[in-house]
Amino acid sequence: MDAIYREFFTILYQEIDYHKEAENAERFRQNFGDVTQVLVPKVYWEYSTTKILTLEYLPGIKIDDRAAIVACGLNPKKINQLGVFCYLKQLLLDGFFQADPHPGNLAVSQDCQLIFYDFGMMCEVKSLAKDEMVKSFFAVLRKDTDEVLDTLMKMGLIERVANMTPVKRTLAFLLDKFTEKPIDFQTFHEIKDELYLMFEQQPFRLPAEMMFVMKSLTTLDGIARALDPEYNFAALAQPFVTSITVSKGGAIGEIARQARNFVKYKLQQPSNTEILLRRFEERIELGELQVRVRSLESDRALKRIYLALKSLIYACLTGFSFLAGAVLIAVQPGHWAIAAFIFSGLWFLLLLRSFTTLAAREKLDRLAEK
Repeated sequence: MDAIYREFFTILYQEIDYHKEAENAERFRQNFGDVTQVLVPKVYWEYSTTKILTLEYLPGIKIDDRAAIVACGLNPKKINQLGVFCYLKQLLLDGFFQADPHPGNLAVSQDCQLIFYDFGMMCEVKSLAKDEMVKSFFAVLRKDTDEVLDTLMKMGLIERVANMTPVKRTLAFLLDKFTEKPIDFQTFHEIKDELYLMFEQQPFRLPAEMMFVMKSLTTLDGIARALDPEYNFAALAQPFVTSITVSKGGAIGEIARQARNFVKYKLQQPSNTEILLRRFEERIELGELQVRVRSLESDRALKRIYLALKSLIYACLTGFSFLAGAVLIAVQPGHWAIAAFIFSGLWFLLLLRSFTTLAAREKLDRLAEK
C-alpha cells in the first residue's frame, strides 16, 4: 500500500505543475509526430508558466459519444482500431503513456483523427516491465497460456501459489474463448469450479508500477465496448503488429523480434487436427481429463462444518468465561473476575470473526453453485 500511495502522490503532485505538463505534451507530440491520424495540441511556451498552460485549440467529438460519431459518418470500428494502435505504441514502443484516458481526455475530429488532451497524468514504463508486456501481448495473440502466465508472474500481477492449475485453466479458457470475440460473461459458468478455487487462493496482485497501466487499459476497454459491442482486441491489434513487423532499425528490439516470431507462427500454424491433439494433451496436463476422487461440493460442506464447529467452541468458551466472571464477582470481587471477563471478551471477538468467515464462505459457495 505504501508503494501505491507514493505512486499516486508523485503523479497527482505532477498534475498541478503546468510546466511539467507542457513538457509531457511536447514529448507526447514528438512520439506521434509521424502518425497523421493522431492530433496532439501544440504548446505555446511564451504564454505558459508553472501556473498557466496555453495549448492549441483542437475541437472534437467526445470519444464515447457513439451517436454523434456515427452521425458524422465516422466508423466506430476504425476509431477503436486507432485507439488500440495508439496505446500499444505508447506502452510497448514509447514506454510513455497517458494514464488517464477517460472520455474527457480523448476526442475524434471530423477527419477521423484521434485527439489527446490533458498530459498531467503521464507515466513511464520501465524497460524490464515493457519487455515483459511485449512478451505477454504476443503470447496472448498466440494463445500461449504458459508464456502469458510466466510474464504475468514476472510483472508481479500473479503470485505463485501451491496449486497453479486453476489459474492456468482460467487463462487457457480466456485465451481460447475471448481473444477473437467479445467477452460473454455467461460462458464463465463453464469454469465456475476453477474460478472458485482460484479466488480462494487469491493469486492476483497489483504492483504499484503496474497500477496506472491496468487503470488505463480497463478504462480504454470500457470506451471500446461502448463504441462497438463486437469489439475484438486481437483483430484490432493486427495493424500495430504489421507496422512493427515491416519496420526497420534496432530501436524497437524485443517487440520487433516478437512481431516477426508471431508472423512466422501464423504462417506455420498447425492444422485443425494438430490443434485438437495439442489441446487434448494440454487438458491431460492440466488435469481436466482426470477422474476426480473428491467432490468439490463435499469439500465445501466440510469446510463449512469445520467453521461451524470452531464457532460453537468459541461460543462455549465465551459463555463459560462470562459465567465464571459473574460467579467470581458475586463471591469474591477481584482481579480473577476481571480476567475472566477479559477472556470472555476475547473469545467473543473470535466468535464474531468465525461467524463472519462462515457467512462469507456460504455466500461464496452459493455463487459457485449457480
